[in-house]
Order: sequence, then C-alpha cells, then structure tokens
Amino acid sequence: MDNRQAIGSWLSGPRAAAEDMGADFGHRGERLGLPQAGPGSIAPLGRRFGAVFIDWGLCLLIAYGLFANGDGKAAGNWALGIFLLLSVLTVGTVGFTPGKRIFGLRIIAEDGGRLGLFRVALRSLLLSLAIPALIWDRDGRGLHDRLARAVQVRI
Repeated sequence: MDNRQAIGSWLSGPRAAAEDMGADFGHRGERLGLPQAGPGSIAPLGRRFGAVFIDWGLCLLIAYGLFANGDGKAAGNWALGIFLLLSVLTVGTVGFTPGKRIFGLRIIAEDGGRLGLFRVALRSLLLSLAIPALIWDRDGRGLHDRLARAVQVRI
C-alpha cells in the first residue's frame, strides 16, 4: 500500500476510508426515506448554522432591548430563555423558527408529520444545551433531533 493513500484515508476520516474499501452509505436521509436533493431533503449544515445564528441574534436583540437594561452579561442569560421559548412556540406551531424560514428549512417528525408539543419541547431544551446539537449521525442529524425523532429538511 502506498503511504500517501494510508495518510489520505486517515486524514479523510473513517467514512472516507470505508467508502474507499467499497462500503456504500447512500445519501444523507436515505435511511429515513428522504430524497437526495431538493425539497424534503436533509437540510445542509451551513444553512442550519445560518438559521441558528439569525435566531440567536434576534433573541440577543430582544433580550438586550427589553430585559437586560443595557447589561450585556444579563442579555446572554435572557437570550437563552428567549431562544428556548422562541423555539418551542414557533417550531411547535409552524414548524420553523424565523431563521429557519429565512434559510428555507422546516423541522418535521421522522414519519413526515408534525412534531408534538412534548417532542418540540424536548428538542428545544436539548438544543439550548448546545452539546447534543454538536453530535451528529451519518444523516447529519444532531443528537437533539435524534432523541426528539425530528428531521430538519429543505422547504
């Protein structure tokens, strides 16, 4: 074996090495019955980060202007609570937050339906903890989505 090939597979990660050996993982969302691209496909990571950035910025703005009385440190604490409330209310009713709507994303149940209030609240609480959102599966879903049995898809 060529040393460059071994180093390349190590740098590329275990998935790339397994694919080089012939493993077929399929496209993201295939196991869930979702299309590879277009509406209904798994939301790309960049769009999801953009949506969270917009939502967090909106929550910080609301917290700073309405609750923190000009105290930047207090605004962060208030923003987290507002973020949790925003997520539960908007995802629970229309299926997306303002940031997700801007980026053309929606949150649905694994079976394609709407998430119930308990699953929306669980997902939102885990998302506000941040750690579960940073652990992904091979479909690109965060742990918060897996535990709530939710999927972020393109509209």
